[in-house]
Formats: sequence, C-alpha cells, structure tokens
Amino acid sequence: MSAFDDGISETRPPVGGTVETDVLIVGSGPSGASAALALATYGIPNIMITKYRWTANTPRAHITNQRAMEFFRDMGIQDEVAALATPHQLIGDTVFCTSIAGEELGRILTWGTSPAREGEYIAASPTLNCDLPQNYLEPILVSNATKRGTQTRFSSEYLSHVQDDEGVTTTVLDRVTGEEYRIRSKYLIGADGARSQVAADLELPSEGKMDIAGSMNITFRADLEALVGHRPSVLYWVIQPGANVGGIGAGLVRMVRPWNEWLIVWGYDISQPAPVVDEAAAIEIVRNLLGTPDLPVQITGTSLWGNNEWYATQLQRGRVFCAGDAVHRHPPSNGLGSNTSIQDSYNLAWKLAAVLRGQAGESLLDTYTAERAPIAKQIVTRANKSSREFGDFFDALGVTRAETMDEMLAAIEERKANTPAGLAKREALYKAMETKHYEFNAHGVELGQFYTSTAVLSDGSSRPAPQRDPELHFTPSTVPGSPLPHAWVGSSERKVSTLDLAPSTQFTLFTGIAGQAWADAVPGVAEALGLPLGAVVIGPGADVADLYYDWARLREIEESGALLVRPDKIIAFRSRTAVADPAQVLTSALMQVLGRD
Repeated sequence: MSAFDDGISETRPPVGGTVETDVLIVGSGPSGASAALALATYGIPNIMITKYRWTANTPRAHITNQRAMEFFRDMGIQDEVAALATPHQLIGDTVFCTSIAGEELGRILTWGTSPAREGEYIAASPTLNCDLPQNYLEPILVSNATKRGTQTRFSSEYLSHVQDDEGVTTTVLDRVTGEEYRIRSKYLIGADGARSQVAADLELPSEGKMDIAGSMNITFRADLEALVGHRPSVLYWVIQPGANVGGIGAGLVRMVRPWNEWLIVWGYDISQPAPVVDEAAAIEIVRNLLGTPDLPVQITGTSLWGNNEWYATQLQRGRVFCAGDAVHRHPPSNGLGSNTSIQDSYNLAWKLAAVLRGQAGESLLDTYTAERAPIAKQIVTRANKSSREFGDFFDALGVTRAETMDEMLAAIEERKANTPAGLAKREALYKAMETKHYEFNAHGVELGQFYTSTAVLSDGSSRPAPQRDPELHFTPSTVPGSPLPHAWVGSSERKVSTLDLAPSTQFTLFTGIAGQAWADAVPGVAEALGLPLGAVVIGPGADVADLYYDWARLREIEESGALLVRPDKIIAFRSRTAVADPAQVLTSALMQVLGRD
C-alpha cells in the first residue's frame, strides 16, 4: 500500500504503455465512484480516472434520498455517510421569505419531515433521507472503492476511445507528466458529468436543450444559527427585488453545514456575457439575501452553471455505457441528480459483473438503456416542471405583474390587507404552496422507479392502481419490475429489513413456509447455473419471522409462491402460488433474466 493510509493510490503507468483492466470508469463523481464501489465490492477489476486532482471542491448535489441511502446500506457505508450528513430531522423546514432576517411568506415541511408524511418515509425504507453535500460524499465513495480494489487515478484525462469486438482502448493524458497512455478494458463507463466527452464521442441520441438559464453559486461562511436554528432546513427561498435564480425569480440560501457554511444560488441572463462577481459584489448579494447589512461574511468561492432540460434516449453503444449527468441534465429541483446517478450505476454494475463472470449473456447489458432511459426522461421532466411551478408562487404574490421595485414591494405587502384583493392573494398563496409538495415531498418520484425489460419477467399483472397521487406517494408492490418492498423481519434476537436479506452480491428468492419446495430447489439451481443464489423463508419457526405481519401484507403472493430478487433489489420474477417443478421454473426464469441461451 502507498503512503496514503486511506487506501487511495495512483499507480503511475509506464510512459506510452498500456494498462489492462475489466472496466474503465471515467469520472469520480457520485455515478462514477458508485460504479467503482459496486464493481470493487463484486470483485471486478476496475480503474477509475478523473482529470481533476481530487474529488469535488464545491457542495453541488446534496439531498440524499432513501434509494441512494439503500445503496450505501448495501455497500456497507451507510453509517459512514450518516455520520457526516445533516440528519433527516434538520433538513425540512423550508422557508419562503423576503430575506433570512426579514418577513416570512410561508413555510413548507419538506423531504418527508411533516407529521402527515414522515410515517410514509419510515414505512418505505430501512433508511431515512439526509443532506450530504457532494464534496463530503465523494471522498467516502472514492476511498471505499479504492480500499476494495479500484485503481484510482487522479489528474488523468480521458481523450478518446476506440472499441472493437473484444474490448475498448482508451487514450488517457497524464496531466502531471504530460504523457499519453492507453487503458485496455473490456467495458467503459462514461460518468464524466454534464459536459461528458465520452457521451459526445458516442453521439448518443437525445432530447431537450442545454443551458436554458444561468445560475451562479456563491459559497460563504457566516454564523446564521440565531436566524435559522429554530427553523432548521437546507433551503431558504428569498423573494425580493432583483433576486433571480436561473429564471425562477428567487434567491436561494442553501445550508451546506449547520449553521455556518452556506451556498447562495443567484441567477443571471445566460443570453448575455457571463457576469464577473468580485468579493465585494458577492458580499453585497449575500447580505441582501440575508437581510443583515453588517454581518461578517467570508466568501469562499463563486462558480457559474447552466440549467438544463436534456436527456439521452440511448445510454450505450457497444461496450461503452454512460451514466449520471452524462445522460440526464436538469435543475436541482426535487434533489434528484446525484440520487438518480447513483441508481444508474447500481443498475449497471451488477450486470457488468454477471457478464464478465460468464453468468449472463451480453444481451443483459442491453437492458441498461431499456430500464434507465425512461427514468432519465422522468426525472428531467419532473425537475424542470418543479422549477416552472415557482411561477404559481410569484403569480399568487402578484410580483410577476410588477414593473418597478416599488410595485413589487407593494404586491408582496398586499397579502396582509383586509380587503377582497388581500384575501384572494392569501388563498392563492396557499394553493401555490401546496403545489411545491411536488418538488419537496415527491416520495413517489424518488422511490417509484419501475423497470420493463428482458431482465424482468412479467407475470401478466399490472402495477396496483394508485389510490393517491403517484408522484407524491410511493406505493410498494411486488409486480416484476418493482423494487423489493421493505419490511422489518427477523427473530427475537435480531431485526433486519427484507432489503438486508437480498444483498447485491447475489440473486435472492423469497418464499414462505408453504413454499419450502422453492427454497429446497435453490442450491441445485445455483450449482447448475454457476450463479450466487440465496433463499429466504419467512414465517414462524423459520430463521426469519414476519415480526409485524407487514410482509404478509406486502408480498402480494400466497405463502406458497416465490419472489426472485435481482442484485439491485428489483423483483425479476414472481410466482403467486406453488408450482409442480420449482427447480425447472426457477432455472428457466434465471436463464431468461440473464439472457442465457
């Protein structure tokens, strides 16, 4: 091991030589590092390169939803993530105001922190969401991936690639020495962000537009506990003359670390030359949004970025795949960016591992686009719709009709009036605030991904008809293509989630006592297919009991039936009842899911 005790090392390649590996990953952000972590956990040799000399140096993405936390739990790093994160109970009191120290226009309890919604979040997953900025998350992912076997190379820039029937040859620039070298891999993952060169080289078909609005980040340090400690949140929206986030029309004060590290998002007209903001101008913007003209402020950085509405409709060509912002780009609304990127890699990594081990046919890899491209479209559409829905709030205030600063201030003040116009404005504000639940409490969007592909065997059933708005509320199901529902099970000595019983290192079959024949068939099927396959029998007297009888309600099959769960915890196959020959049925299902002749 190198001098770095955390396991991160950079083995310098021979000048002009070729390095070989199974999978090359370009990019060390949430998607790339998650892919490396998963592949290393599965024992697949991989190299991860990034042109940067270290991980993210700005907070960027931050909301960490339950699906991402489930991945971290599966990878054994949940506790490490939670130790650094701002916990669930401190992230939800989202405020709309004229300044942080000024008048409030309203609040909304977000990210499932309200009494009306929190139970849904607790019931849906063994984890809770939290807030961990990207510059804190990336080192956790990269260090754990490298400790488990990933060869991580910083200051290593992707230049180009050529693929053939046997693999991919990538040309890399060592930005320290200025030398070029090659990496020969069986597969390549482009996780190199919103300006992905890998995706550009693949010429992936896409829909949408880039840079539809401009935004500026200003990071700063200031002690704001007296202003916000009693209303803890990660987001404070400021409506005041001149405030404009990427066309939304508000300034955003975002907590990075409670309550002394912050980020302001400030918009600019992207059709005009990019603004240059010096320290004095940055301090003025910060103090205006805070409403504290004399507060000591330390500016730590500024950066520009574009709001996008773009997604790829095909995520791969041959042996090259793209993931994360390389294939879906959108505003930060709904907090979907890094979470979706992590799920891209969760979907792809186990498939690559199965193919590389000879356990699956290469057609399995085609299901990556089939499953993840619809998710890319969904989250890009939702995030942009949430961004535009801010217009309802501004319309309700009447500020969109104001032509001068005085008119805007008068429009905001009118909400207090004991007049018909004041009453109408208050009612409109209430309705507009309710709309923001689709951005800040969209539990169904966060958890409700559903896959249709040849890696999922339909049993002819349809997903349950939603009883509530499917964007706001998540409805668990075991219809093939659905995520495995969470339920607490175990014994008098331990309590575990059903998700814990289906690790991503194997396929897992769930059944009940009456379905013991399914479980008995598992060892023979696993040996015949050369595939890691486990069995879980849930019921009294078995190793795992249905502690609260929640599993009996959630499984949607008879006790004698079976659920086959993929390594990424997606239901691949189910049988509602017992069958005459469970070994034959299970073998056939696995062969089809894995694309084996």
